[in-house]
Amino acid sequence: MKQQSFDFYAKTVTPAIISVDYIRRVVQETRLVALRYRTKPIDRTVYAEEDMLKNKSSCLRFFTIFNSSSTEPGLAKSLSISQLVPLIFLLGVFFAIVAKFFNYIRKSIYKEQKNIDSSFDAGGKVSTGLTATTLVSQWTWAATLLQSSAVAAKYGISGPFWYASGACIQFLLFAMISVQLKVRAPGAKTFLQVIRARFGSKTHLVFCVFALLTNIIVTAMLMLGGAAIMTNLVDGLSIELATMLVVAVIWTFTHIGGLGATFYVSYFNTATIFIITIAFLVHVYHTSNAAAVGSMKKVYDRIVCSKAPEGNKDSSFLTLVSRPGLMFGIINIVGNFGTVFVDQSYWQSSVAAKPKNGVWGFLSGGLVWFAVPFTFATTMGLAYISMSVENGRPLLTESEVNDGLVPAVVAQRLLGARGELLILILVLMAVTSTGSAEVVAVSSILIYDVYCLYWKPYRLVHDANSCILCGRARGRAATKKDKCICISMTFCAHCKADDERRNENKKRALKAEYQCTTHGSFRKYNDYLEYLKDWSMLWVSLAILPLTLILKATSISLGWLYLFMGILIGSAVLPITLCMFWPRLTGIGMVTGALSGTLSALIVWLSVSSITDNGLSDFFNSTAEELPMLCGNITSIAVSCIVTIIVSLITNRYYTNGNDQEIWENTRDIDNPLSPWVELYARELDIRGVHELDKRPSLQVVTSTFKQAKIIAMIGAICLTLIFIIIWPGSMASAGILDFSQFRGWIVSCEIWGVLAAIFIIVMPFVSEAIEIKHKLREKNMVAIDVKIEPKVKRKVKVRNVSDSVVHKESVTDQDVCVVRVDNQDERHSSDSNLTEEHQEIL
Repeated sequence: MKQQSFDFYAKTVTPAIISVDYIRRVVQETRLVALRYRTKPIDRTVYAEEDMLKNKSSCLRFFTIFNSSSTEPGLAKSLSISQLVPLIFLLGVFFAIVAKFFNYIRKSIYKEQKNIDSSFDAGGKVSTGLTATTLVSQWTWAATLLQSSAVAAKYGISGPFWYASGACIQFLLFAMISVQLKVRAPGAKTFLQVIRARFGSKTHLVFCVFALLTNIIVTAMLMLGGAAIMTNLVDGLSIELATMLVVAVIWTFTHIGGLGATFYVSYFNTATIFIITIAFLVHVYHTSNAAAVGSMKKVYDRIVCSKAPEGNKDSSFLTLVSRPGLMFGIINIVGNFGTVFVDQSYWQSSVAAKPKNGVWGFLSGGLVWFAVPFTFATTMGLAYISMSVENGRPLLTESEVNDGLVPAVVAQRLLGARGELLILILVLMAVTSTGSAEVVAVSSILIYDVYCLYWKPYRLVHDANSCILCGRARGRAATKKDKCICISMTFCAHCKADDERRNENKKRALKAEYQCTTHGSFRKYNDYLEYLKDWSMLWVSLAILPLTLILKATSISLGWLYLFMGILIGSAVLPITLCMFWPRLTGIGMVTGALSGTLSALIVWLSVSSITDNGLSDFFNSTAEELPMLCGNITSIAVSCIVTIIVSLITNRYYTNGNDQEIWENTRDIDNPLSPWVELYARELDIRGVHELDKRPSLQVVTSTFKQAKIIAMIGAICLTLIFIIIWPGSMASAGILDFSQFRGWIVSCEIWGVLAAIFIIVMPFVSEAIEIKHKLREKNMVAIDVKIEPKVKRKVKVRNVSDSVVHKESVTDQDVCVVRVDNQDERHSSDSNLTEEHQEIL
């Protein structure tokens, strides 16, 4: 300080540049030096003014004394509960109407019957536009808006860029897995079903835990961010009430429409998010009359004078050469691989679309989603820095920044109550859309992978190749005398009669029983699953409340949880990916890779945290630093990769290429006999005889049919990933610190990307869905050929008693039922009334 005073007085006696402006600056510096001598140290969570600004002559005008003109850090609460409750109520009613509208479209135009599968795959024919908008909506968490703005306020322009690029490449790469799933396991509803078909129950259960843990972490981040904003904006709002209101909205439209309703609701959510983002963008850089914002020049002048954290080039916020920014980017990439590849909600979006639509949906969705954090955080984060400089001290404390309050305080300072309301709507849109997807994802796992497999399965079969209706083998594993001859429900005349009879009495409390002897009992089981699905969604939604309260009680911040998630779930990414691609992979390789990766990551994370200044005594602050989080996240995915591959090679050393066919046939056996996957792809595959469950195209035929989609996915995903994480940041790093013209170009690129993405995501889903509905209406108006199978008259057939080889002859009624006595237990199944020679020979 003495040296600074000497330098200061040396400058004052220099007679070379005496002017009025210079004298004014001298007076300001004199007052500042005096303040330094007489004031006590300031709390580091608030920052001292001299820590914020660079000591440059062009920045002296921003040095202000801490007086009444500098507001205290924090966020004022100006909204009331009486304003919040009607807003949430209206949102809930609107979403419920949208869900009802979806059900009406599917029932009246597409003629779809509501069942357990349609609740989780939306019919399997979702368009490219709706797939893209749903993915954007699901991936726009509260953290996307809040945490991206926080890293922009901490690291400058590198924060939004690494948040956006580090979290969109997972979408792009998932396009390759999406088409692979549809080719090698087209009947699967969850990725866990594929794991069980390949490796059995033990491996399946381990990854069920990883999947549910991922859903818990994502839901926790949603509610932490949403509750933080709501309770800090609304006066008198408790976290319990805030969570209950959000849960009520989520459960309402999810219960009404299932996964399909989330597609329609997501469209409105995404459109609203982009409209509000563009509104803030225009206000900050073009129209505001505030002193700190309103033009790019205002923002630039203040950011140039602000001091960035150590590790940024020349302590500048206007550079991608940022060590903490790059570290955050790596953590972001690793962590978000886990929250996409291990989250069932994104696999559901893949299941809901056909291969080509899914590929284009993921690629376009990734490009559109990039605009959300890139545009929003660059706007709100840089506005926060500029407004803090103008204020003379930061607008928030460090803990408040980590809680994600940057967008809220900027909106409040710019637009007052209107800005707060816009942020509140923005967060509600993000929380409800992603929250509903997580509820559906957890419910699908509980129904398909827990109840149907372990708790109360319809029929215990030895493998996926056995028909769940009759218990007999299908296809390659069947013998001539024990072969499944069941047909699809779609072509069953008895099932159609059941539907007509039940629809006649649809207003009655008790509907008529199913009479079809082939599908009736399984349809009844599926109806019960539909009933369980409703209860599952209710209890999963209610479980959000205690989860949020527990996290709040432990004082876990949104920023800490966001960085930590990759340590827990990152190790499951590579085993799941290899399960779709690598035939030599083994179950023990998957399990040891995933568990060893997580365990090693936790050890490394805690070890590195223990050697920081405060050690583990200050647990959350020490473990939240960039270096421990970086080491833990990299360890998780690296150890998992090495262990999974090595163990699989050792435990499957006798593998030959000849085993490939049987491996993928096991995954292709996953199916629902009421709506086989062959029927869904009958037009693309150009096949006939889809009503027979035993008949399906070969893997080579399916692979050849969707080869173009696979090539598009690979080229698009790899090229865009290289651009986002290597080419673009590399070129920006060579530019160093942005001057004003470069800064203006950076902001203009944000604006263009944001506007184009908004136009695409608002227009494309609407147009594609309208075209699909138009085509469906045209098909309805055409004269269609009724392909139902009519029963024949009564005739004599032979029925074999398997246990004692005694052959009986019985008269078959007009329902054409064959009775097969196996081990003295009657198994009833309906055969094709127009029996082929093969069927008659079996009988």
